[in-house]
Amino acid sequence: MGPGRQPEGRTIIGGITMTVLEQQPLTLSIPLHEDPTGILRVGKSRVLLELVIRAFQRGETPEGIVQSFDTLKLPDVYAVVSYYLANPAPIDEYLRHCDVKAEAVRLKIEASQPPRENLRQLIMARAKAKGLLNDQTGH
Repeated sequence: MGPGRQPEGRTIIGGITMTVLEQQPLTLSIPLHEDPTGILRVGKSRVLLELVIRAFQRGETPEGIVQSFDTLKLPDVYAVVSYYLANPAPIDEYLRHCDVKAEAVRLKIEASQPPRENLRQLIMARAKAKGLLNDQTGH
């Protein structure tokens, strides 16, 4: 090796010697499984991908997500979040699909319920009759 040359795999950047690792691309499987209804779940848990990604979007850390869902494994959450960061489009599309399905279910439930314009008054009257509420006038 002549003067000024570095061993193979090393380079000098700004006076700092750095090691360059030349390996095959790292391939990791994404710990997701699809249940029979088409819902994606993380790792071996029953936790929905949607919940993990939404928590991450709200600013939760992978550690915080695992604390919220104790059946999750930290490496699984990191892998899912890493995949989402590297490939947001398919996950965002999946989340949009989940939102559309949820809205359809909500509308179906609301349509099956009778209209109750005075629901609050009805609930308050029942609670008062059962002694669960005190008279607001102090009597």
